[in-house]
Amino acid sequence: MAKVISVNISEKKGTLKKPVPEIELKLRHGIVGDAHAGDWHRQISLLAEESIDTMRALSPIPLDPGVFAENINTEGIDLKHLPVGTHLRIGETEVEVTQIGKECHNDCAIKKAVGKCVMPTEGIFAVVVKEGVVRPGDEIEVLK
Repeated sequence: MAKVISVNISEKKGTLKKPVPEIELKLRHGIVGDAHAGDWHRQISLLAEESIDTMRALSPIPLDPGVFAENINTEGIDLKHLPVGTHLRIGETEVEVTQIGKECHNDCAIKKAVGKCVMPTEGIFAVVVKEGVVRPGDEIEVLK
């Protein structure tokens, strides 16, 4: 069973995201209170714990949830191989995958410390299709 491990937000762009007890997803907006919210194609970012674990094995610094600026940490789902257009039910919400990976910001702190970063190749982005609240422990289901 795939599930949510952590939900994270930041109030300002360019800062690390911090874990919170829950996040509220809104249509045409993304996550209420998150700096990257807005009516665009990258409302929510997701990164698999399995991807972060590969980085933890190489990293001299702790890699806590949100360090890659991801909103949702997952477990048990192969995010990086989901095609754009895939719908995911996350708890009571639904999102649509809009992008796989992204360009890394001018040698981010993780890349400087470890030599590479997984977000550009293994992180995914989505938009809100059905509003609601997402919490750690919520199940994730790929919808057909």
